Formats: sequence, structure tokens, C-alpha cells
Amino acid sequence: MTGQPVGGAAVKAFPAARSEARLLVPALMFIALVVAAVASLGTPLITSVATSFHVSLGSAQWTLTVALLSGAVATPVLGRLGAGPHRRATILATLAVVVAGSALTVLPLPLPFAWLLAGRAAQGVGLGLTALMMGVARDHLPEERSAAVIALISVVSIIGAGVGYPLAALLAELGGVRAAYGLGLVVTAAALLTAWRSMPEAPEGRSAHVDVAGAAVLAAALLLVLFLAGERDLWSRHLAVAAGLAVVAVLLLCGWAVIELRSTAPLVDVRAVRHPAVAGANLAMFVGGIGMYLLLTLLTRYAQTPHGAGYGFGLTTFVAGLVLIPFSVLGFAAGKLTPRVRTRIANPLLLAGSAVVVGGGFALFAGARSDLAELFAAMGVLGFGVGGFSAAMPGVILAVTPKSETSSAMSFNYVVRSVGYSLGSALGGLILAAGTGPGHLFPDDSAYTTAALVGIGAMAITTLTSLALARRRSSDTNP
Repeated sequence: MTGQPVGGAAVKAFPAARSEARLLVPALMFIALVVAAVASLGTPLITSVATSFHVSLGSAQWTLTVALLSGAVATPVLGRLGAGPHRRATILATLAVVVAGSALTVLPLPLPFAWLLAGRAAQGVGLGLTALMMGVARDHLPEERSAAVIALISVVSIIGAGVGYPLAALLAELGGVRAAYGLGLVVTAAALLTAWRSMPEAPEGRSAHVDVAGAAVLAAALLLVLFLAGERDLWSRHLAVAAGLAVVAVLLLCGWAVIELRSTAPLVDVRAVRHPAVAGANLAMFVGGIGMYLLLTLLTRYAQTPHGAGYGFGLTTFVAGLVLIPFSVLGFAAGKLTPRVRTRIANPLLLAGSAVVVGGGFALFAGARSDLAELFAAMGVLGFGVGGFSAAMPGVILAVTPKSETSSAMSFNYVVRSVGYSLGSALGGLILAAGTGPGHLFPDDSAYTTAALVGIGAMAITTLTSLALARRRSSDTNP
């Protein structure tokens, strides 16, 4: 059953009604927002989980890490499945897994912490849907509109954390951890219903096979990377062990690349990833992701540091979550503005400009953080930079990617982003730990300045990489 042709492709809506076809764009946005917000629920609840489930903070940290890990592994797998004929079924099945995981985080089961981790892992799988939402938009919307929608999906997947953080923190304060995770169950069930009503079938003629061996090796490599990113004490107390595991992770990633190159149905088309535009964009995403999440980590941690440390504002988890509102609002504004600006400015230059804006957020935080308004300003600058960067990134990659490979190409970029964010969070923790004197609970104020300077360096590298992309594009256009 086919609908009206849109952008050269026939839209197969289910059920095939024009009114339901119009639900597509808001549905794509809503699903991307929900999966990002639910995956981020672990961030504000780590302390509450440790208290409620009687586990250490290190163990509670895994409620966030396991979601990032399952999302990083699921993303390329779902991207490959999404490139095939069963994309609608893949989206619905994935959301069903997320809903089931959300139920596990709420139900009072035996061995509650183990079930909570299992539920968080299932929720993290939903992160792989963002790239599929982009694939749906590119296949079923006119080219001009699809570009703007894809940019907004990318932005929404970032600001979802800013939406979920304060809501989860408020519910945790009012009704405990179960109430906060109950929010995830409600919104994921709504997302599943939305997808069932609005997601179209994939265009005909598509095929996709999952490289199981490649997925297993990639999962092992990412497990090590995220484990090393989360275990800060391992780097400070057992440096040789941490370095050895890092070498193993690099070898696994190299082995995965070899497997993908030899596979007839690779999980990720590594040859396409080697295209200068795609490789440069992923490098910019990796280094930029480290810097962006480093600043986000610094700002939220600084806001919650008690006055007794000689700095900070002693905010509760909920009030600290409100600091993310400027991040979300200005990030969304930048996402809406970017599609209009790029009619005059190339996407790589927009990446460079956005990286400069994020660097400005670091500079603002480094030089002025004695007042809460200054913290809000730095968070707003960060949000505007991240929003512009996220909105411009898909355009750089998709400009050299066939429609049929949209989900797969963006999936790899989101794996790179996840790893960059994880390393950014870990780097912030390591720098602050190094700046904490013996017997002190909180780092010196100067440690935050050091971390901000490191972030400025990361954004400088991102800016130079993006400018190199712009220069190459210019030379290709004007030989």
C-alpha cells in the first residue's frame, strides 16, 4: 500500500492515511528526544541510586555507563538493519525493548540493582534509533526539508539530556528513584505508540545483513573504552594496567576495521568512512565531543560544589539541572537557525564557527564563574555552539553518502560521538582528581581553570579540522 510520492520516493505510511503521514516529522523529533532523554536519566540519579540500592558510587555510575555502552553497540547494528527493507519493524522492536527496559527500572524485583542495570542497558539500545530517524527523513521528505529535519533530529538528540536531567532530579526528590525512572516508562510507551502510528515502510529494493563477528569485536572494544573512561581510579592507582587495557582496546578496534574491510556485508562501510570528508567529520566529532562534554561536566559539577569548598554554589540536583535550561533552549535555537544559515555558509565552516563558540564558553567559564548568572551564560554559549555543531555535522557526512547508507553512516558518527562524550566526562574527572589535594574532598578552584584550558585546546583542534574540511570542499568545487 503506497502513499503519495514525496521527494521522488513513495511514502508507505502505516496505516496509509494522509493525516497520519503528516505526523512523520513531529514523530521523528519526539522519538529522538525521548530516547536521548531516557538514556540520560542515569546522570542525575547516580547518588540517589547509590543510596537507595545500597551500592557504591562507582557501581551506581554503571547505570549511566551501561546505557552508553549498549547504545554504542546497538547504533551500528540498528543502522545496518535500518538500511534494509524491515526498518519499520526494527524501529518498533527497538522501542519495545526500551519500554521493557523502562519497566525493569520501575518494578520491585528480586536483586533490584541487577535488574536496574539490565533495564538501563535496554534503555540505552534506544540511542541507536537517532540515525534511523535521519534515514526515514531522508527517504520520505523532499531534499530541502529533509536536510532541515535531519539537522533538528541531531540537535534534539543532544538537548534531550537537558530536558531529562531536571525532570528526573525533581521526581527523584519528590518520589524517589523509582518515580524518576517511571518517567522513562511513560514517555517510551508514548514513543512506541507514536512510531506504530506514523513510521513508514522503507523504500523497496533495500537489503541489509548484520555482520555478527564485527558487532561482537566492536562491542568488546567499546566495553573496554567506556570501562577505562569510567574507572578514573584505575588510571591514578594502576596506570600500567589501564595503559595495557587501552592498548588491547586499540588492537580490538584495528581488528574490527580489518573484519569490516573483508566482510561482504560490513556493519559499517569502512571504505566510505575513509572518504576525507567523512573521516574529517568524524575526527571533528570525536575531539569536539570530548570538549563539549568536558565543559558540560565542569559546569554541572561546579554548580553543585558546596560553598565550604571556597567556591561553587551548593545547588541541589534539581536546581543544578535547571542550569541546563539555557543549554537546551539556545541549542534548539541554533539548530533551527543553522539550516537557514547554511544556504550561505558551507557546513564545514559552520562546524568551525560552532567549535569557536564552544571554545568561547570554555573561556567564559575559565575567566568568570563567581556568579550563578555567569554559569548560566556559559551554559547558554555551550548550548548554542553544540546546537550549531550538531545541526551542521549530518550535512558534511550525508553530502558524500548515498541515501541507502544514511542510517549506517550516521550510526558510525554517533558511535564516535558517544565515545568522545565518554572520554570528555572521564577527562574532566581525571583533571579535577589531579587537582584535589591529599585529605581534601573537593578539587582546588584552579583545577577547573586547567580543565577549561584543556577544553579550549580541544576546540581549537576541532576548529582547525573543520577548516581543513572547508578548504578541501572549496578545492573540490573549484578545481
